[in-house]
Amino acid sequence: MISAESAAVFIGSSIRLATPLLMGGIGELVSERAGVLNMSVEGMMLTGAFAGAVGSWATGQPILGLAIGLLAVLPVALLQAWLSNTLRANQIVSGIGINILVLGVTTLGYREIFGERSSDEIPGFGKWAPPLLGDIPVFGQAVFLQVWIVYLGLAIAVATMLVLRFTAAGLAVHAAGMEPGAVDKSGLSVNRIRYGAVLFTGLMSALGGTFLSIGDIHTFTEGMTRGAGYLAIAAVIFGNWKVGRTIGACLLFGAATALQFQLPAMGVDIPNALLIMLPYLLAFLAVAGLVGRQSAPASLTVPW
Repeated sequence: MISAESAAVFIGSSIRLATPLLMGGIGELVSERAGVLNMSVEGMMLTGAFAGAVGSWATGQPILGLAIGLLAVLPVALLQAWLSNTLRANQIVSGIGINILVLGVTTLGYREIFGERSSDEIPGFGKWAPPLLGDIPVFGQAVFLQVWIVYLGLAIAVATMLVLRFTAAGLAVHAAGMEPGAVDKSGLSVNRIRYGAVLFTGLMSALGGTFLSIGDIHTFTEGMTRGAGYLAIAAVIFGNWKVGRTIGACLLFGAATALQFQLPAMGVDIPNALLIMLPYLLAFLAVAGLVGRQSAPASLTVPW
């Protein structure tokens, strides 16, 4: 029998672990809706995590670290946009190449800056519970006591859903991924829309990365994203390119990750390797099309 306290801790952990996936996933959704498959989400997230950690460590101010993390990802996002839209390079190959490049650069930078020292002294953000919600018995502190970036990510996700559904800008993004020829005939620039979508992906991914390093664990380790960017891409596919379903997919992946810690604590004897594999197994099912019929944007990965 699961106690209310255990359930509350599990829900809170699921939300926390889903946050970087949510941010990267919302950014990737906008990019794919505009027609660009941005495989470099992993690298963008790692860039934000590294730059945010170094900025916070160097200045002693987490908010400055967050700003530095967001600024540092812009060259990476511009590189991806340039390769995908201007050079019309293969979007999958270029994205994976950027991921490998960023992994090497951040690993070298980490070793050069911190050397043999540990980076666990990085200043980070504290946790905060919204008024009233934090006062709910049992669930208040366990579920709602989170870093403020969690609530920012949820707010951006809702705002993105409203923009895509009800505004002219959202219609332009949707059209760029479905009928770029119609966008061009209307006088709008398909490439500008796609450049903007990739930059948005970069900022959201970096926000997720900075949450990991200075929001959640207050440290940086080599390759600390550990596939979170790829899970974010899988969440978009799992969610059938819809914001609400993508949020649900991110929460599902977060819950699957949380089980790695929750089940052993409850005394449930399941091989740890199976629990570690669970979120990636769900991602595989999503990418393989085993979670229902999927309808990708018609011009996804097609250069203009």
